[in-house]
Amino acid sequence: MSSESPCSSPPPHPDIAHLVALLGTWRGRGRGDYPTIDDFEYLEEVTIGHVGKPFLSYAQKTRDAHTDLPLHAESGYFRPVGVGEVELVVAQPSGIVELHTGAVTAGQELRLELATLHVHTTPTAKSVTEVTRSITIAGDTMHYEVAMAAVGQPLQHHLTATLQRITD
Repeated sequence: MSSESPCSSPPPHPDIAHLVALLGTWRGRGRGDYPTIDDFEYLEEVTIGHVGKPFLSYAQKTRDAHTDLPLHAESGYFRPVGVGEVELVVAQPSGIVELHTGAVTAGQELRLELATLHVHTTPTAKSVTEVTRSITIAGDTMHYEVAMAAVGQPLQHHLTATLQRITD
């Protein structure tokens, strides 16, 4: 009889070995700004998991840091392309889908630099034309920056957050 629990996770696929630092549930705080909206602070939870296949699942949700009301959510997949590249597919309930490619640098910290190849929007979604995401993992700390070109504005800073890993 196996001592392994029927609910335990399978080992990560070898193709995602260089991305395992992303795995876990992360919580923290961020700030957002953009010329067309008021500055804001948010609380965030990100969960990155795997099922033993060569991709990582991604789910994110935020809420207002002052009112605790929900703000944003998105989900998707990190898809490694060799050791030095990654693809990211992100879908948002606001009608926006982002298709990213980018570089992965692993060493003392894990760094992902992602830029959209395409942004697709539903007819009723806000116009978003470009997004970049920079993610750094150092130990149990994740820091990210997001820049966005939307609603007629050029690509510029939008979000920054620092999260702590709360589970592996």
